[in-house]
Formats: sequence, structure tokens, C-alpha cells
Amino acid sequence: MARRVAIVNNKGGVGKTTVTVRLAEGLAKEGRRVLVVDMDPQGNASSMLGWTYDLEKKQPTISQAIKADREGAAAEVVQPIGWDAPYATRMALAPARLTLENRMSEAGNAGAWLRLEKALQGVDEGYDFTLVDCPPSVFHLTQLALAAVDDAVIVTEADIYAVEAAVRMQDFIREKGPKALANPTLSVRGVVINGFTHTAVQAEQRDSIRRIFGDRVWDPIIKQRTTLAEADTDALPLTDARTAEPRAMFELLTQNFLKAVPAA
Repeated sequence: MARRVAIVNNKGGVGKTTVTVRLAEGLAKEGRRVLVVDMDPQGNASSMLGWTYDLEKKQPTISQAIKADREGAAAEVVQPIGWDAPYATRMALAPARLTLENRMSEAGNAGAWLRLEKALQGVDEGYDFTLVDCPPSVFHLTQLALAAVDDAVIVTEADIYAVEAAVRMQDFIREKGPKALANPTLSVRGVVINGFTHTAVQAEQRDSIRRIFGDRVWDPIIKQRTTLAEADTDALPLTDARTAEPRAMFELLTQNFLKAVPAA
């Protein structure tokens, strides 16, 4: 089975999806097989990976797999990504649409928080890593992910509200992981600082993040770059980005991910 990693924060707009997609890309370039599970109803990871919903084909999404409440249901959902890159064949996607919000209403059903884990059983055995892009919350959709994964990686900006949200997420994992989510080994494996612009305020918050999370903060800090945002918006691999800097940042981040996250 793949090593499963949830990419999380309790605040939106910090770049969780960018980090999920670009880590998946970096791992694939390193020869690893990667499954991306989009657990955010906005479906941005799905869009960044070149997936679009076809009204005529009505492709199944992760929402249907969770609703099925059946072992291995995600096998009917996993699809190729839409990039034209040699390593894209080592990447696959369990996409999401806004209909994933419907799963929130099932939060009170007995055992509902285990449905993603059940849906993935046997499905990601042929992958090295499964990366789960989570919504900016600690509610049911994130809990589905945290119950199914081995590790969590927090993405944060050097911003006081993002840092406070990162700490809330860490505390939630520590307090709820072992008992409420029946996942006693779940831990925060790493912290990624994203969207850095080198202002004095951000430098202060960067130092605060390092004090709080210690050696779990990974290098490099991901700088805010227009070419990275353009590649995300245009659903392009970083090999097609106009400058090499975003590619270099995520190649280094991938190396540190591989050092910190044990293979399954």
C-alpha cells in the first residue's frame, strides 16, 4: 500500500493545493508512482492536474466512492491526469467536484469518518505515495482524510492567521487522531512555508513558525512567484513554466519530503 499523506491547514488560501500538486509532480519525476486524492469540494487540485468534468461522460468522483461505503470503491474513480509530460503516466487522480459537499451531511452516520479509508483499500497498493489535498477545515471531509492517512503535512504562509490555523491543525491531530479518528500513529511529519515575499513581517512570522514547529519545517521556503501561479492556473507541469525557479524549489522540497516521509 502507498504511504498516505494529507496536506492540511485550518485556513484557506495558504497554498495546500499547489504544494500537493507540485509534490506529486516532483515525486513522479523521481520515478515514484503517485495518486492524488482531491478532498476539497472546490476541486482545484483536479483542475491543476488537467482534469475537467464532462457532463456527457459524467465521470465518477471521490464523492461517489465515499458515498458507496464499500472497500475499494475508489478504484472506479481513479483517472489519468491531463498533463502532457513524460512522468505524467506515473500520476493518477481521484477527482473532486462541488458535489463532495454532500458528504458533509453524513458526518453523523455511524462509522462515516472511515469511508475514505474503506474506499481506498486495495486501490493504492500499486502506488508509492497517496497525497490527499484537504479542505481548509477540521470538519468531516478533513477527518475522512486524517483517518485514512499515515502522515500529515501542514502548509502555511508566514502570516499570523495562517500560523494560528496551523497550530490549531497540529493540536487537532494530536488530540483527535489517536481516539476519535482511530489513527494512533498519525502525526505532523512536516511543515511547508509557502508564498513567502521577504517582508519584515513575514520574516518575523517565518521565525515564529520555526520556533513552534522546530525541525519539522522543511526547506526550501516556497517563494511567491508569478510563474508558479501561472502554471497552476493554466494546469501545466512545472517543466512548462516560463522560468526554472519554481521547478527548482519543488525539486528540493521533494528531496526533503523523501527524507522525512518513510516509504510504505
